[in-house]
Amino acid sequence: YKTQRPNDNLVPDGLLRGEARDSGFIGGSGLGKGFGKEAGDRVAYSFSLQEPMETSAILMRYRMEKGMTGELVLSGIRDFAFYLKGSGDFDTTLIPLRDLQAGDYSFQLTSVSPSTLEIDGFVLFPSPERDMIKFVKKTYHPIPKVEKQENGSILLKYEDIGSYYGIAWLFDPSEIREFHTDELDRFMRHTVHNHVSSVLKGNGNGHFTDVFLRPIDLKPQSGRIIYGMVCTGDKNGVSEKLARFADNARTANGVNGIGESNAIESFEAIESFEGIYKEKREKAAELFRHTPEGKRYLFSQKRMAATVLTNVVYPVYIRRGYIKHYTPGRWWDCLYTWDSGFIGLGLSTLDLERAIDCLNAYVTDPGDVQSAFIHHGSPVPVQFYLFLELWNRMQSKDLLQFFYPRLKQYYEFYSGKLGSSTTGRLKSNLLTTWDYFYNSGGWDDYPPQGYVHRERLEKNVAPVITTSQCIRIAKIMRMAASALGYTEDMAEYGKDIGLFTAAIQNDCWDAESGYFSYVCHDDAGYPTGILKDKNGVNYNMGLDGVYPLVAGICNMEQKQKILYSLTSDKHLWTNIGISTVDQSAPYYRIDGYWNGAVWMPHQWFFWKTMLDIGAGDFAAKIAMTGLDLWEREVSCSYRCFEHFILESGRGAGWHEFGGLSSPVLCWYEAYFKPGTVTCGFDVWIEEKEFSPSNTALLAKLRYFGKEESISIIAVMNLDYKYRVKWNESEAEYKEILPGVLQITLNNTGSHGVISIDAI
Repeated sequence: YKTQRPNDNLVPDGLLRGEARDSGFIGGSGLGKGFGKEAGDRVAYSFSLQEPMETSAILMRYRMEKGMTGELVLSGIRDFAFYLKGSGDFDTTLIPLRDLQAGDYSFQLTSVSPSTLEIDGFVLFPSPERDMIKFVKKTYHPIPKVEKQENGSILLKYEDIGSYYGIAWLFDPSEIREFHTDELDRFMRHTVHNHVSSVLKGNGNGHFTDVFLRPIDLKPQSGRIIYGMVCTGDKNGVSEKLARFADNARTANGVNGIGESNAIESFEAIESFEGIYKEKREKAAELFRHTPEGKRYLFSQKRMAATVLTNVVYPVYIRRGYIKHYTPGRWWDCLYTWDSGFIGLGLSTLDLERAIDCLNAYVTDPGDVQSAFIHHGSPVPVQFYLFLELWNRMQSKDLLQFFYPRLKQYYEFYSGKLGSSTTGRLKSNLLTTWDYFYNSGGWDDYPPQGYVHRERLEKNVAPVITTSQCIRIAKIMRMAASALGYTEDMAEYGKDIGLFTAAIQNDCWDAESGYFSYVCHDDAGYPTGILKDKNGVNYNMGLDGVYPLVAGICNMEQKQKILYSLTSDKHLWTNIGISTVDQSAPYYRIDGYWNGAVWMPHQWFFWKTMLDIGAGDFAAKIAMTGLDLWEREVSCSYRCFEHFILESGRGAGWHEFGGLSSPVLCWYEAYFKPGTVTCGFDVWIEEKEFSPSNTALLAKLRYFGKEESISIIAVMNLDYKYRVKWNESEAEYKEILPGVLQITLNNTGSHGVISIDAI
């Protein structure tokens, strides 16, 4: 674009710069998003010819508003000016070229007059073949041909794809039903009561084949396993799989494939239904290997794990292709940057490969000029915390070397140092992300944030969390750079940490309220004072106002006041966790989405921070309160909710939420899974090894903080007592639960070895 936009190097949703999505475009994508609105907008294209082409020409397909006209200039392959006229629909225009030899070519189109247009693309062809080029709307046929097989299964064939699908199941009675709609979740809310119709008509834009199992009877305190199979391939391959399924079922049961699971045990492990079931069941059970104290949380933990692992949507469009993607809930079939960071943290307790994949979905290759990272929603950079968690679990040099340059690019944009980033536009050096999303910390109705938007103060007011998060992720990157030996990068991160720390300390602290504040600026970007409400009260009495503690930049007075607020039931602490807003603030509400509620993600940040400052007891209180709250609600409702209302203690929001609620998996593992060691943000684990029976731990640590003491949690074999040493000296610890050692390291220095041995 002639005039740079803030998101030129951070195009949202994994799109390319200017990319517009519409079914009228070939392939679904074209150039738009205001292209041509300003004279001087330009776009470059390149192509290769394998063979010469005589009397070549280009046919450009475009769309403009009806009655609008515009002029473009082509340069590169030839100099040519041409005019366009809009009909409101797609049109074409011919650009004559010349004889072209085999080789590589490029050309540019530049807007001469300010007229917005959309460019679908180009056809390069020999001029005499003009009449052969046609654009035909693709008609899709979503309704398959369904063939019922003699063995009771069904074979599906869709007209638009070559492969077949097969479905087989072991249950009777059943019925084949059809849903004529494009989205089941919205449609079924209105039709779930319909047990009679075999064809349910929706908007007709899609189709689902449903094997409807008639009521499944369960006696009290009993269980039942029902087997089914979905397969795909060519017709013969699918038919063979369906036949084999039926044969196995008959052999196992002796009656038409209907029977109890214990009759199937005779089959070989992987080939039999029972073998497959047992293999996966045992793998799942291993995820919840726990101390006896953790048993009381198993019900809610398994439901959280199931929700996180199955909240997968496909297809999600990104970077000219499609991915399978973990989403906070299947209601949202799209990207979510900060939610997915927490999904990754939850996955790290369940499946490291999937956690790595989740992280990789949100970083881009170094030098990517379209997007420094993949962005959608609240720009809270949880990917850095996920990376640190993965490193401290795996100590993988390959992981470090792969993700470091990608996260560095992410960091440079977030800190205002890369490309079109506007996060660092204020002269105070306080960072803002208002140009990218309305939500600074994920907290939609957080009081000062709402006020800033209502009064349209985005250009003049900065929150605290953005700069605080930047300091913390700079510290994470400095640790990673140290591990790689990148001394220049370490110095650069250190410089940023000092700059941003000074910005917060110079302008944000409000000693009267004991909170850091949103800061107002004049039109030149210089700070003018803190943001107050209509009563003259600091508007930031809430979690944003205590985030410098997470950044690790508070002096003793600030730390004491913040800890008082966090632990006081008159302020942020409640019997279900940390409130988002101070309960004594005049703008505190009991009926807000975040205001008057407890959410798990920010509890997680402060839990880790308590380990950083040696407040292990309060860290345990945060975690156990969260686990107790989660267990109560899930046991009552079977739901995995978004957040919890302070007045009632009950869950609210979306009921199958696998995103921001996933910290409960991290807490469970940290306190109840033997063979686990957990540190704060300032610890980089260089090496670690548990003995096979979890009776010993040897870990080499680097400490990058400045606190007098830190806390570490280690879950050991509970049948023993232990001796803990730090650099061969006895270390202070207490057993807060059977086998759970809460270790305090004093005057840690920069590195050392912690050893835990059974006595």
